[in-house]
Amino acid sequence: MHPFLERHADDVLGMLSGFDRLRLRGTLRRVANVQGMATFLGRQGVLLKDFGEYVQDATARVKQAAEAVATGQGRPVLYLARPSADKEAIARDIAARDGIAAGLICVLKSVELCWSFDVRRNRATKHLDLVPAPRKCLHYYHYQIHPALGFLHTRLQSWFPFTMHVGLNGREWLARQLDAQGLGYRRRGNCFVWLEDVAATQRLADAQLRTAWEPLLNALAAAANPAHAALFAAFPLWYYWSVEQSEWASDVLFRTAARLDQLYPALVSHGLTRLASRDVMRFLGKRVPAVGVDGHFQGEVVTDLVARPEGVRVKHRVNGNAVKMYNKQGSVLRVETVINQARDLTVYRPKEGDPDGEKDWRYLRKGVADVWRRAELSQQANERYLAALAAATEPTPLGILSQPLCRRVRYHGQPVRALNPLAADDAALLAVVYRGEFVITGLRNRDVRRLLYPGASDAATRRRRAAQVTRQLRLLRGHGLLRKVAHTHRYLLTAKGRVVVAALLAARQADTATLAAAA
Repeated sequence: MHPFLERHADDVLGMLSGFDRLRLRGTLRRVANVQGMATFLGRQGVLLKDFGEYVQDATARVKQAAEAVATGQGRPVLYLARPSADKEAIARDIAARDGIAAGLICVLKSVELCWSFDVRRNRATKHLDLVPAPRKCLHYYHYQIHPALGFLHTRLQSWFPFTMHVGLNGREWLARQLDAQGLGYRRRGNCFVWLEDVAATQRLADAQLRTAWEPLLNALAAAANPAHAALFAAFPLWYYWSVEQSEWASDVLFRTAARLDQLYPALVSHGLTRLASRDVMRFLGKRVPAVGVDGHFQGEVVTDLVARPEGVRVKHRVNGNAVKMYNKQGSVLRVETVINQARDLTVYRPKEGDPDGEKDWRYLRKGVADVWRRAELSQQANERYLAALAAATEPTPLGILSQPLCRRVRYHGQPVRALNPLAADDAALLAVVYRGEFVITGLRNRDVRRLLYPGASDAATRRRRAAQVTRQLRLLRGHGLLRKVAHTHRYLLTAKGRVVVAALLAARQADTATLAAAA
């Protein structure tokens, strides 16, 4: 059982993890750059001097076909003068007004920025050049209730290279799966607050990762842009699908809103005060040196708190990626990992374009081929964060918690000395075993050695320090703070250890005024 669920077993129904929001991008890669677009125009027999006329004609065909999708089904096509308008809210209002339970809801269109091409005169060469250029063009949003995916939308750029976006929601998708299986649930907003069978629901959420993404997304793109096949009949092009943004949520379902309300202030305080920048970087898969800082890291780590109508949000951000915590819909504690910068993360794979080549740890691709790894990394981040929160509240007074540690005990028939949590050596040992990177995977003798005794040393010194760390680990095991993982050389904090060590470290860092107020 996860440490957080174990700690609050009497108060929770279980935990559900899976995709929340997914924003996918479809790119016609062969015409998404100047060289590829020039080749396409050449194949079509289009001279650069005729570029404007050609692309305007293509755009007119795309617009006509995109709107015909709606008019043919008797659904409205609405122009939005403000691109910032809440399009999802408008579509949901239309669906509620017209009683739409399946199929197309509406088509919304607005003029927005995009990236396209232009033809400019090169004064040096006296020729026309095709160049990439930002511009504004009409974008079409097709909102629908999909039979398998639920409420979603597609966004079509009506100008070359006709970039497509798909926005869908994993919880909407999961609700359809539950309906198909006849499993009961209660849902408020974008959260499930009660599930008939948590384990079966989790299996359905996991099944989303085995989706054949390309056929599914290509079908959505074809429905939103029926003119595509005719436009590229002589030069067939297909979309390359990538994930621009993913939100992977782990929802802890509390039995009552009152219990979460009681607990949440302590979780917020713990997230803001106890989780340092180094912890946040580890949660999000960044390598952090044992001591000091990474001189190559050029980004920033930001933690903030925002009070919203649906709950209080704590957010930790490293560059474009983030871990967030909410109290949602009264009784749901949501921890969510957002990935915008996939290249900050890694996957074990061969080189691009060489599927049979040697595998190595390489950057995570945005392409849907790496969706499974994106989900795996996000789940690991959520679990690390929740494990760090497991020790956020402990009603037992610190004196009672620490009293057994201050006495000699016997372990496997041998005496074990008392711990002195306020002494520098013992406090340093406790700080090492409580580090964020050891929460899930555990720690080894060499890990502790590297952190407590940094720097190069000769073989004899290394052996002496290894023996010393072995005795220190045995000390923690003797007091029930650490346990050995069977058939490995790794150790994990016990449930007792997580609570006691967190409390002792917090007390050691507290000033006298804080301690006096607490007394």
